[in-house]
Amino acid sequence: MAVPKKKTSKGKRNQRHAHWKAKAGVAAAKALSIGKAVLSGKAQGFVYPIAEDEEDGDS
Repeated sequence: MAVPKKKTSKGKRNQRHAHWKAKAGVAAAKALSIGKAVLSGKAQGFVYPIAEDEEDGDS
């Protein structure tokens, strides 16, 4: 028979929420770093497509 589970404490809930929010900052910093590397031309190990239409200006 189904039994109700114990209620999660506010502290545990807040801790989980804070960890989830902190991951966003790390992801944003990583994205900014990759973006700077791509723009400066120093990107290594990061593959991104280059449109051929933009390179040809003779059309």
